[in-house]
Amino acid sequence: MKLSIDRAALIKPLGHIQGVVERRNTIPILSNMVIRAEAGQLKLTATDMEMDMVETTHAAVAEEGVITTPAHMLYDIVRKLPEGSEITISSDDSGQAQISAGRSTFRLPILPVEDFPAISSAEMPVSFHVPAADLKSMIELTRMATSTEESRYYLNGIYLHHTPERQLRAVATDGHRLALTQMDLPQGAETMPSVIVPRKAYSELFRLMEDYDGDVEVGLSDNRARFSLGQVVMTSKLIDGTFPDYDRVVPKDNQRKSTVSVADFSAAVDRVSTISAEKTRTVQLTFSSGSLTISASSVDQASATEVIEASWADDDLKIGFNAKYLLDITHLIEGDDMEFAFAEPSNPTLIRSPKDDASLFVVMPMRV
Repeated sequence: MKLSIDRAALIKPLGHIQGVVERRNTIPILSNMVIRAEAGQLKLTATDMEMDMVETTHAAVAEEGVITTPAHMLYDIVRKLPEGSEITISSDDSGQAQISAGRSTFRLPILPVEDFPAISSAEMPVSFHVPAADLKSMIELTRMATSTEESRYYLNGIYLHHTPERQLRAVATDGHRLALTQMDLPQGAETMPSVIVPRKAYSELFRLMEDYDGDVEVGLSDNRARFSLGQVVMTSKLIDGTFPDYDRVVPKDNQRKSTVSVADFSAAVDRVSTISAEKTRTVQLTFSSGSLTISASSVDQASATEVIEASWADDDLKIGFNAKYLLDITHLIEGDDMEFAFAEPSNPTLIRSPKDDASLFVVMPMRV
């Protein structure tokens, strides 16, 4: 095999592909990516047995062939080569791949292509298209609420499903907070199964969409999801579990409401939470006529208080929250203001943007 390709044309697909490969592997072949050169194209493939990615790009192919070589090592080499470099990748019967650019030459070990796991190419029973900007927004608005507890594996992803109101909805929760957003149901998604997309899959998908502005073709079965973006195809296993009935957690009649400036609230919570304990980062919010007092204290007698403007037309309310949860939400609120909706200090609180009817956040209060 022998091919030549410009560094700029190679670094991008290598960056995508190497994200699939784990840094530590007990199975040597899973540390490698497949490099296939044929018909004027370079095709890169990687897998971790749960997710696989295939990307194709143009290359000057002098001799067709296929090899496997260490993914992260190849990416690091190409990343460190000078911009504008013309890179040649070749292999012979020596059992090594040679990467050459200018005066630099690298030789990397290769493993038999036959040892590389077969990549599933089965058709998905459900297929539809979503604008990348919309899908990226859905992930961005919900991913912060995904659980990291392995014992609650069914919460370790984003729950994607359609509603009776013909909405495509994404939900994530870790039991302490919940994030929900939705968009009009794309054509073809009416029969989609309800699926839980794992963290690594939606994280890599989000990364792929950072420099892609077309439509994403989404293919779904009961246990796999496939996302096609231009020359990239990513397929992932889905989380095999039942997502909880989140609708019971979303408050329906929280009538005590307050609107505050996102910028003022975020800055005040960030400053005041400096005092609170590192583990809990608890802050107390006290709503009274025309103002919101944000306060925190620590076991060593330190304390902090800040007052900002807030609309409030009810009896005074004191309620505590994890400051990190509040700050995570402020970074996602669209517009200048955010709205709180309360019931009682011990009940879940609803937070949303007055300018975004499609998204909401629910946070459980803490004792203060």
